[in-house]
Amino acid sequence: MADKRDYYEILEVTREATPDVIKKSYRRLAVKIHPDKNPGDPTAEERFKELGEAYEALSDPDKRAAYDRYGHSAFSGGMGGGRSGGGFHDPMDIFSQVFGGAFGGGFEEFFGGGSSRRKSSGKQRGSDLRYDLEISLEDAAKGVEKELEIERSVPCETCHSKGTKGSGGVKVCSTCGGRGVIARQAGIFIQQVTCPECRGAGETISDPCSDCHGEGRVQRDSRIKLRIPAGVDTGTRLRSSGNGDAGVRGGPAGDLYVFLHVRDHDVFEREGDDLFCEVPLPFSVAALGGELKVPSLNGQSSIKIPAGTQGGTVFRLRDKGIPALSGGRRGDLNVKVQVEVPTRLNHEQQEKLRDFSESIGEANSPMQEGFFQKAKRFFDL
Repeated sequence: MADKRDYYEILEVTREATPDVIKKSYRRLAVKIHPDKNPGDPTAEERFKELGEAYEALSDPDKRAAYDRYGHSAFSGGMGGGRSGGGFHDPMDIFSQVFGGAFGGGFEEFFGGGSSRRKSSGKQRGSDLRYDLEISLEDAAKGVEKELEIERSVPCETCHSKGTKGSGGVKVCSTCGGRGVIARQAGIFIQQVTCPECRGAGETISDPCSDCHGEGRVQRDSRIKLRIPAGVDTGTRLRSSGNGDAGVRGGPAGDLYVFLHVRDHDVFEREGDDLFCEVPLPFSVAALGGELKVPSLNGQSSIKIPAGTQGGTVFRLRDKGIPALSGGRRGDLNVKVQVEVPTRLNHEQQEKLRDFSESIGEANSPMQEGFFQKAKRFFDL
């Protein structure tokens, strides 16, 4: 949800704005950016859709409370198979409900020229789809290309997405006159609602295609290649534009949203871009110093162990972690060593170890000496 703008920012109001202020701001902006008012602006439709989504969320007390508490995550559950934006309604229907019949002549008179927004060819945008993908930590660190197999709507090849085999099968809807909406009396207001005959398409089909039944699309299994960049983590959402459901009768396709889940690793734990692991350290190397081989996602690395290294010491290997998704520096690999005490000693080894212990005495045990100094009063009881 990080790519979605704040709803209050879209409506140009503060978070303390009253419902009346929100509605007034919506009415002002809706007229300003309506697609029919901006025929040369390719972004007008998307901005109008964004405005309608923001108003629907903030004009409803329950939705507004959920948004104030959880942000866009409050509406993310409807991504799979529903409309883009978590199942929000058509922004044009929201526009109709707000303005109603207050302008007498309807949309044609209001926008000055009869360009009514639903003189459509029946083409409707396809639904967005959701896909959950599990990947390994190695794939998340290096980036990988995956091939996804999903079931989705694709253009009908039989009718070439027209919904009919013949050339005369598509007719302008007689109920709405091709506008896709009809006027309905609601008290003193006149509301414009989706036409029940053509379901908003503005057209009806007399001889629908036998394969797609007039929709211009059919369900098929599809294979889609997706490039996963290095640095992703659980919760990362990738958008594959145009790989959602195909649109109705040649309409634009929806998008595919892929939500990533990174599997737990047997050796490494991840915190942000840093990796952490624990590695056993032989007793002799801990005492005498030396070199220790440790694993990393890029192969084997080496650590120089100083003589007298204690268990629990953490060594940092810079730039051996996960690359930043934003393209910055890599994280670090933090290696915590645990001194490994021998468990099976023969008689000769035990004797040599006893001689060694007696030879160094307590002077060479600083941790033990410090501990007993602090705990002396317990032993004096």
